Amino acid sequence: MTPLEARDRHLLVVDDDDRIRTLIKEYLARAGFRVTAAQDAAAARKLMDAFDFDLLVLDVMMPGEDGFAFTRALRARPGEAGRTPILMLTARDQSTDRIEGLTLGADDYLAKPFEPQELLLRIEAILRRAGPRVTLSESLMMGDCAFDPERGELTRAGEPVRLTEAEIELLRQLARAAHEPVDRMDLARDAADITGRAVDVQVTRLRRKIEPDPKNPRYLQTVRGIGYRLAPD
Repeated sequence: MTPLEARDRHLLVVDDDDRIRTLIKEYLARAGFRVTAAQDAAAARKLMDAFDFDLLVLDVMMPGEDGFAFTRALRARPGEAGRTPILMLTARDQSTDRIEGLTLGADDYLAKPFEPQELLLRIEAILRRAGPRVTLSESLMMGDCAFDPERGELTRAGEPVRLTEAEIELLRQLARAAHEPVDRMDLARDAADITGRAVDVQVTRLRRKIEPDPKNPRYLQTVRGIGYRLAPD
């Protein structure tokens, strides 16, 4: 996988060991990947509410909800999030543990200690099997604003507009279904934010950055009883 291909892939590393988590994150970042880290399943779940990940590197032996339980819960989720590839990473090397992880839906299993190069090769193999990432190459025009979904960049009259990571991912989700309504709870990812209020807050902020009149939105529309719709020019 070339650095350019890796740059477009967002990985989530979940491990309760601070040292291992940091080492994995730094190694994969040097390989070109965009990497986010979480110390436990609860933190990982919150991150998955906000971002789309291409792969999870998931430790099994964690306090609270372990990797097996988290995998089971993730595979039960609807939509793309529930199909996110998983590489289990653990000190447990018993064949029964490997079988359990794979049965629950993990894509691969690597025992600690491991060679970083092997971790990288296994990740690349999983991503190749998953196929190329679907990207939106054309910028979407909204008045004097333009949003580049691939780069996650918003400009207004040619000047860059700062977006948070959560706002970028929300705009990308809406852009994939441009002119079609997207269920509010699908945007909230059916997780910790069961009310969808975080999505409402993000939409309000985005309207201030995009709309000529945020109180009467033209481009980021509310679809009553459903959710939101992005209506670019």
